Amino acid sequence: MSDIEFTGERFVPGVPGEIAHEHWHRYAFARRFVAGRRTLDVACGEGYGSALLASAAATVVGVDVAPEVVAHAAQRYRDRSNLRFEAGSASRLPLADASVDAVVSFETIEHLAREDQPRMIAEIARVLVDDGLLILSAPNPVEYSQKRGYRNPFHIHEPDRAEIDEMLAQWFRVRRWHRQRRYFGSALWCEGAGAADFEAWQGSEAGAVPAPLPEAMYALVVAARRDGVDLPRSPSVSLFSDGTESELVRMDANAAEVLRLDRLLAQRDAELASVTLQFEAAGRHVVDLEAAIAGRDASIQAVNAQAAAAVAEAAAARGEVAELEAVRDALRSERDAARKDVLEAARARDGATTALGSARQAVDALREENARLERAIAAQERIIEYRQSVRWWLTLPWIRLRARLRGLRP
Repeated sequence: MSDIEFTGERFVPGVPGEIAHEHWHRYAFARRFVAGRRTLDVACGEGYGSALLASAAATVVGVDVAPEVVAHAAQRYRDRSNLRFEAGSASRLPLADASVDAVVSFETIEHLAREDQPRMIAEIARVLVDDGLLILSAPNPVEYSQKRGYRNPFHIHEPDRAEIDEMLAQWFRVRRWHRQRRYFGSALWCEGAGAADFEAWQGSEAGAVPAPLPEAMYALVVAARRDGVDLPRSPSVSLFSDGTESELVRMDANAAEVLRLDRLLAQRDAELASVTLQFEAAGRHVVDLEAAIAGRDASIQAVNAQAAAAVAEAAAARGEVAELEAVRDALRSERDAARKDVLEAARARDGATTALGSARQAVDALREENARLERAIAAQERIIEYRQSVRWWLTLPWIRLRARLRGLRP
């Protein structure tokens, strides 16, 4: 298993499924064409394909646009003396003119913009010798994308076979096309040596007829720079399977899972039938409940009507209450003003009461002083009256005499 994460842009060893069969098969198929040749692998990715080509080629150079991938490949396959890796773009290859005998480029051209794709073909022609070979593949956009309603986010422009053929025609005079597609069927091999015939059938219980060529999921072309180049013989059919038959194991596991799901589905169907009976009973109960609900709805409507009338009466009552509250607030204002006047009158009354008390005390004092004066006057009047009497005048000399005598005493 590679330590490079599989993102869908580059295949890495260890990823199971049809993508593994497709990629490994192309490189295994290409080995017969690069045998003994100086070979370039354009967009080599993780380097597994370059390593496989190196088992047949004289030398292999793997080129990829990602430096970190190139560094990984150089480290992982460092024990292959006839294999090296370099960083570079498919539209600007880091190799000299006419420096390789064969170029392999699988699932690369669709990752380039439309305007860069002819540059890639021209670069491949530049680094190839005059009688060099190109083995190139690309997805068939009709089968790969359109019919499946699928869009690979890493594909910028998927050229169809006609576009690729037109780009190749300028530089490669000889072209042999192949179709690649996953195929599930039965394989039967002859044990005898030298058996080279091939047959393909399709059929059913109605009979068997020769199988037509399937539509290509991927188009693969083997091309030579000039006329007269004898392309190595291609097999009528090339088959590939991994040693562990992982796809068959996966299919058997899927079939077992389908059987398990069928049993589970039958169990669920039985449970569903039981639930259906319960649901029907519940449905009848729902009908009864709906009738009861309809009666309740009628009662609720009547109550709502009464409530609406009550709400209207309440609204009218609220209007009367508002008016009464306005009158109450006015009366409260008048009451507060009257209370203020009463408080001021009380304060004035208290002041008058205090003054009246002081006046009363003064009057009482005057009355006492008047009574005293009246008593004094009365006493004077009695004295005057006494002194005006004959008796007074008879006793007066004696009074004066006593006074003189008191004055003469020591």
